This record gives sequence, C-alpha cells and structure tokens, in this order.
Amino acid sequence: MTEVLGRRHTRRDSILRWTGGVLVVAGAAVVAHFAGRRPESQAAPVVTGSDSAGTAGRQAVMLSSAEAHRIGVTYAPVTMDPVVREVRTVGQVSYDEETVSTIAPKLDGWVDSLFVNYTGQTVRRGDPLLTIYAPMAVAAEEELVLARHLRDRVRHGTADAQRGAEELLVGARRRLAYWDIPAAEIAQVESTGVVRKTLTLRSPVTGVVVQKAVVAGQRISAGDALYQIVDLRTVWIQGEVFERDLPAVRLGQRVHATFEALPGTVRTGRITFIDPTINPDTRTARVRVALANPGLELKPGMYATLTAAARESPNTLSVPRNAVLSTGERNIVFVKRPDGMLEPREVVLGMAGDDRIAVLRGLAMGDTVVSSATFLIDAESNLAEAMSGMGGMPGMDMAPPKPTTGRHH
Repeated sequence: MTEVLGRRHTRRDSILRWTGGVLVVAGAAVVAHFAGRRPESQAAPVVTGSDSAGTAGRQAVMLSSAEAHRIGVTYAPVTMDPVVREVRTVGQVSYDEETVSTIAPKLDGWVDSLFVNYTGQTVRRGDPLLTIYAPMAVAAEEELVLARHLRDRVRHGTADAQRGAEELLVGARRRLAYWDIPAAEIAQVESTGVVRKTLTLRSPVTGVVVQKAVVAGQRISAGDALYQIVDLRTVWIQGEVFERDLPAVRLGQRVHATFEALPGTVRTGRITFIDPTINPDTRTARVRVALANPGLELKPGMYATLTAAARESPNTLSVPRNAVLSTGERNIVFVKRPDGMLEPREVVLGMAGDDRIAVLRGLAMGDTVVSSATFLIDAESNLAEAMSGMGGMPGMDMAPPKPTTGRHH
C-alpha cells in the first residue's frame, strides 16, 4: 500500500512540475510580446502569421491607420524616377603631363649666356632660352658655307658636279637641323657665309619654366635636361575615389570642381583616367580630371573638391532609401497589399542615390512600400514569426505527459 501511494505522489509531482514549466515559458513569451505596450485602446499591430508567407523568418503584419500614425509609418509608391548619386572627393591640381617639354641640347658645349634665368618664368614659343658654344656646330656651319660656295662654283659645270655639290649642301643643312637649330638661323648662315661662334636654343612651346638646371658658363653634354617647361593653359586634378563609389564614375564623365583658393568659382572638366588598380591600404583608385585653365588661375598644388553626378537609367524602378532594410545577407522592403497587409519582400538593389535607391528585382511599378519606421515593422514581423513557431518547440505542444507504466493495486 505504501508503494502504491508513493508511486501516485511521484506521478502527481511530475505533472505539477511539467505544468509549472509550461506556464513559465508561455508567460515569458507573452510578457515579451506585450511588454511596453499601451492599453488596449492603443494596441500595437495585429499579427496575422497564418495568412501570408514569411520572408527570411518574417511574416506579414496588419496596421490600422491609427497604429501607423502612432509609430510614424508612412508609405511611398514605387516609381520610375531616375536615381542621381553624387560622388565627392578631394583632389590636387597638377601639371598636364601631356604638355610638359624638356629642353635638352643634342650636342656638347658650353653655355655662353642665359635668357631664362629663374624657375617660374613665362616663355612663349620661339623665345630664346640660352646660347651655346658647340665646336661640332661651328664645324657644321663651316661645312655649310663651303658647300654653298661649291654649288655656286659648279653652277656651269657638268650635271654630275652640280648634283654632287647640291647633295653636300643639303647634307650640311640637315645636320644642323637635326641638332634643333632653327631653319631661319641655318638660312642666315648659308646666305651670309658668316660662321657664328654660338647657337641659340629657343623654346618649342608656350608655358612656364618649372625646372631649371643650368647656369652661365656651365659645360653641358648632349642629352642634359636644362629646362622643363609646362603649358598651364590646361591642368589635371588628381583625386582618390573609394572602392564603393567606383561604379558611379566613368571615363568622359563631367565633373564639377571648386577651390578653396577661389571661392565661388566652379570649373567643369571631364574624367580622362581611372586607375585600373586599387590601393590596398586606402581602398581607393586614382582618378584624373582635365580642366581648362584660362588666365592661369589654377596653380599646381592647389586643393580642389570634385563632384561627379552619376545617373541611373530613367527606366529603373526606385524607392526611398529608408524603405529598404538591409540585414547584411539580404535587402527587405515591406509592400502594402490591397488588403492592407504589410508583406515583407526580398529585393535586388542597384545604384543608391542621396534620397532614392534603384530596385532591379522584387518590385513592380505601382507597388506601395513602407518608407519610414521600417525597422519597427520588421521587429513586429519577426515577433510574429517567433510566436507562430512556438507551438513546435519542445515542451510547448500543451499535451499532458503520459502516465507512468507499472502495476496498479
């Protein structure tokens, strides 16, 4: 008898412990669901987990107008408005490398005198830079004078003699021309028959002297870089664009540039180069913008702010940026169905602008999406999914335990 009573007490205690555990878990779930909610007159959204299919652990929810107003929910239509995105970066003015000229004589000699004496001096095409005494050039001029006299002397000679004298004269002219001696100076030596001690080197371009490596009396060798001249009527701006912004820039794209040193001045140029590699330290790529520089107001070394506007195709669907909830693995929007349900839907995004973001897949023209307080709707949707799944949790099927087996007396 004592054994039977003990077995009954054991089974009763088991049932009480199971019931208490169920009540605790269910109570915790109910408290979590209703914690912080207002009285019934201000109830939160009604969950309808069984009426719509979930998306990534989310279910559709229902909101009344009063509930939507209370938590700040607004709606926006899906439109075909173009998405405009501005990419901004800081750049620095530099030389247009295509306009850089290096003055390097092609013969040995000594500098007799300088006409360009300092860095920063402006020169025009054809202006004299310096004079050089070059023994080889003097010898070539003497050959030119002799070849001219020979041609004049055989003017009435045989055809072969005339042809040979003419070839000598042409060769003497060519030799001096190959040393970059201007044609006018060669013609002057030939016509006057006067051999000059020095030759004058002239600027081949208009620009500003940015490097000077020569002084009067210096001995120079063929190939020595004496001057570097840059045409500053066009300049480059070198900037760095972050990796994430590279899809929004392209060659030939118009760019607006503003300058701290020129307040109120806006210049427009085009992107002429995008570095094909990424700097692994800064995760940026170098971008070059070419700008006209009338008046030479833009000076190498100046800082500039570059702004490039990228426009998505006008036929691309777009929604407000606040309508998209990014989880890190997928992008979700809540679509308002005709029955008022807010259905979570996964979308594929395109280019993001300042206010709107392109949607490549997942929405259709005419859809209405939640455009604010999206995270609150998402929390409610996740909670609906969690509550609907509690019935399948171990110990939450609400079925009482089976009686223990054994003999009854």
